[in-house]
Amino acid sequence: MTGKDLFLDKSDPASWRALNGLALKVAEAVEQAGLPRSTVELVNVRISQLNGCAFCLDLHVRLARQAGASEQQVAVLPAWRDTTVFSTTERAALMIGEAATELPDHERLQTELAAARAELTDEQFSALQWAAVTMNAFNRVSILSGHPVRLRPGAGKNATQKAAAEAS
Repeated sequence: MTGKDLFLDKSDPASWRALNGLALKVAEAVEQAGLPRSTVELVNVRISQLNGCAFCLDLHVRLARQAGASEQQVAVLPAWRDTTVFSTTERAALMIGEAATELPDHERLQTELAAARAELTDEQFSALQWAAVTMNAFNRVSILSGHPVRLRPGAGKNATQKAAAEAS
């Protein structure tokens, strides 16, 4: 943070509320489509990884774990295509998240979306696309604003470091 950062959410609260309103509607669509919250949070984490949004990663890794995503899933998420720890629905959701974030060439985009579409209902496919669009918007607000990641108590030391510090 440079001190000159302008937090978009603070500088234009009405637009920020509108984006949050969209997020609430998308959350409703996700729930109505019968998608687990953990699936959407895994998508949020993956999109934030691709965009390099530290603030959103810090938030959505915690939310993914709270929603039931395993520690292993979160750990291997950058290489999700090379593992078997994700369900077919989660894999389809991750395809959508990556496609919406990377916006690859038309042919690859259509191939990826068709593969995801084959695994999902119309409602799930739509809800996941909206979720990906919304997460990308939140990433951009946080990145452009320079939202800081603050160290949480106990989060900066692993168990060995904590034990050594307590012993001294």
